[in-house]
Order: sequence, then structure tokens, then C-alpha cells
Amino acid sequence: MFQRDYFMRMIEQIGEVSGVLLGLRKEKKQQEALQFIDEQLDKLFRMNGKLIRSLSDTDLIKMMSRNGVVETANVQSIALLLKEEGDLHEEMEDPEAAYASRLKSLHLFARMALLDAQPLVKPAAEMTMELLQTLRQYELPSQTKLLMAEFYEGERRYDKAEDMNYELMEDGVLPAEEMGEFYRRLLLLPEDILTAGGLPRDEVSDGLSRLKL
Repeated sequence: MFQRDYFMRMIEQIGEVSGVLLGLRKEKKQQEALQFIDEQLDKLFRMNGKLIRSLSDTDLIKMMSRNGVVETANVQSIALLLKEEGDLHEEMEDPEAAYASRLKSLHLFARMALLDAQPLVKPAAEMTMELLQTLRQYELPSQTKLLMAEFYEGERRYDKAEDMNYELMEDGVLPAEEMGEFYRRLLLLPEDILTAGGLPRDEVSDGLSRLKL
């Protein structure tokens, strides 16, 4: 009951924060909106924005965990605020800052999707896809590609997972043996699941054969 009440309160609080940010953006007060985001990060999570931006997504999630249980409402709230921050930076014609905020948000939402977290506003997988679309013009870092390969596989988008894994292999990040393990995992799945995921069994077998392991 406590967890549910906390989750509902967080939904309400984030809704109020989003409303204030929308109003400030309409008034072209982007700098005030950025300051408001920092204030909310400190108020809601007792962490200043500078610390949140400096932590890796995995370290941030560890800090948002209690007794080994991830407080997914908190993580998704931070991810939403970082996404808003990215939008504000874009409006202020600061693409570098926009990219950094959106990339951190992408990582957090992807990890929440892998945990099948209860949605705060939208499903974490949907937010991940939105951010990927926003960042499509950029060459993503290897660590992001690794996470996206895991995300796509978790979402049963096996064709997308294969594409991402191939990019990683061509970049020299993913060993051929790990690519082979990916295909072997897929071969354990039913044909209808593979076909629905865009990668029929014969294509999986062909991919494994081409690796010549």
C-alpha cells in the first residue's frame, strides 16, 4: 500500500512540475525553467542537478534503490526531467547540452523498460523509442548501443537488436562469440515469436552460420 501511495504521489508531483514547465516554456522563460528543474531535483530527491548529471545511469539507479529494490518512480521522474531539460536546451539553441540531457534520459528509460517498470506517465519503452527518434541524427556511444541492443532484445525487436549488435561488432566492441550467443538465444525461441520480432528462424540460423564460429 505504501509503495502504491508513493507512486501515485510521484505521478501527481511530476504532473504539477510538468505543468509549471509548460507554462514557463510558453512564456519563453527557458532559463527559469532550467532553474526550476534543478530546484525540483533537489526538492524531490535531495540531489542537485550537477551530481545527477555527473553520475552514470547505473550509479544513479543504485542511489535510487532501497534494499536492492529500484525505486522506479524516482528514476522515471529524473528521466522525465532530463528529457524536459534536453528540450529546453534545444529551444535555447544549445545542441550539445540537449544531447547530453537526452542521452542520460534515454539510458534511464531503457533500464526501466528492461525492469518492466510500472509507467509513471508513459511506458518506459515508449519513452525510450521517442528519445531514440530524437537522437537519430547522432552516432551513439558504444555503451549506449550495447544498452539499446539489450533493450531491443528485451522488447522482442530482434531485427533491431541484430542491427545494433552488428554495428557493435563492426566497431570492434562486440566479439563475434557474443554475437553468436545472441543468435543461440534466439534459436531457443518459438518460430512465431521470432517472426513477430522481425527475424525468422532461417535468418537467425544464417546469421549464426556467417559468423563461422
